[in-house]
Amino acid sequence: MAAGQTAIEAKGVTKQFGAGQDAVKALDNVSVSIRENEFFTLLGPSGCGKTTLLRLIAGFDFPTEGEILLYGEDIAPLPPFKRPVNTVFQSYALFPHMTVAQNIGFGLEMLGKPKSEIDARVTTMLRLVRMEELANRRTSQISGGQQQRVALARALAPQPKVLLLDEPLSALDAKLRKDMQIELKRLQNETGITFIFVTHDQEEALTMSDRIAVMSKGKILQIGSPRDVYDRPSVRFVANFIGETNFLEGEAAGIEGSFARVKLNGGATIAAGLPEGLKPEGRVTVVVRPEHADLVAASAPADLRGTLDNIVYFGTDTHYYVRLDGGQTFIIRQQNAHGAGAGWAVGNAVGVALEPESARLVRD
Repeated sequence: MAAGQTAIEAKGVTKQFGAGQDAVKALDNVSVSIRENEFFTLLGPSGCGKTTLLRLIAGFDFPTEGEILLYGEDIAPLPPFKRPVNTVFQSYALFPHMTVAQNIGFGLEMLGKPKSEIDARVTTMLRLVRMEELANRRTSQISGGQQQRVALARALAPQPKVLLLDEPLSALDAKLRKDMQIELKRLQNETGITFIFVTHDQEEALTMSDRIAVMSKGKILQIGSPRDVYDRPSVRFVANFIGETNFLEGEAAGIEGSFARVKLNGGATIAAGLPEGLKPEGRVTVVVRPEHADLVAASAPADLRGTLDNIVYFGTDTHYYVRLDGGQTFIIRQQNAHGAGAGWAVGNAVGVALEPESARLVRD
């Protein structure tokens, strides 16, 4: 992704529904800058505020406090139809009595564009979503995945500066969802339009995004690239929500540069990376992803030690469940290369070797 200027900026945005004791803050002092030509994802569980933020950008609702800026201009006074922003919803809201081409051109007709311009733009959009052969088919006669492409083409046809996508893949089956994840990223790259995508699906976010904002209870907890939020979570919620992880409890035993020494409950002492600004004291939590540790023999050098409790084969990889000294379970995930995992048996005394810099301290 080419670095660009800020396309959308939320500054201190709060959205409150109701008043008095019944008041609910859907967004609580949220600030975020989204770049031009960026695939930006708002990720979080239901009720975290991600769709509310999308609605404020679209103009379907207004902030209780704060500002929404488009290329530096406050867009609060503009109604939705005057904002250079389009939205693709979970329900595609296509016109079943119209053809694919007519659906794509409908928004341009409402904008009063000349027929020659509409025809040319529809042709371009059909080519972009690879549906030229279905141009004259009614949308009631095409598949769910094809309907999703039509909805995207219709939203992209007026060439908005920003495209908002509110969980548009949720109605598709698993295989089609994976196909459309790749398709959406291709469309974003080819059009150069800023995409703001809302989802509760961590795999969708990791697959498509340039950056991800992880949200919970109306707040943004962490913003970063997929690799940042996965490998370097700064908050326990982020580590737990995205992917599988091991949580180790212990006591802070000192700081050495950008690492903390942590004495774990089982007695071992390890080094854990520090999130920016965190100065740990007392009880702390360390996270380690299962694929960032190796199972080794009890006699080999290791960071942790324990007993192999369970082995679960998943085809592409195997999960090893180790009962650490101190009683905690630690999961190791290893790829099933030829011959890998041979010789391990439940009940074996084993060691756990952590990859360098794989352990991270997180805020609770």
